[in-house]
Amino acid sequence: MWEAIRRWFDPRELRSVGTTPDYRFSLANERTFLAWLRTGLALIAGGLAAAQFLPKLPLAHLREVISVALLLLGATVAVRAVDHWARTERAIRLNEELPASRFPAVLALIVAIGALLLVVAVLARGVG
Repeated sequence: MWEAIRRWFDPRELRSVGTTPDYRFSLANERTFLAWLRTGLALIAGGLAAAQFLPKLPLAHLREVISVALLLLGATVAVRAVDHWARTERAIRLNEELPASRFPAVLALIVAIGALLLVVAVLARGVG
């Protein structure tokens, strides 16, 4: 794990592997990384907004649970983004198959389940 984290911050090691790719591939990889980073920042902003602006919900501490869940999910997305960027850049330089990832599907499921739980909370508040 520490080895992977060290590689994120050491561009010399990344450049010492394989051959220099067409710059367009590296730029596309970077744009994908930035899109994931924006997603992580949006989740973090949502967590902060939930903590500050959601009214008291019918279940005790539900607002705090929603806030913490969004903040943790945003942090996870940010870390996953940099790890995927580094692994993809390495694969591009080595002319290997790009690393597969289940993370987008997992993230979509987590967001969908969270949205359904929020619908239940809103309906419970409206009925109660």
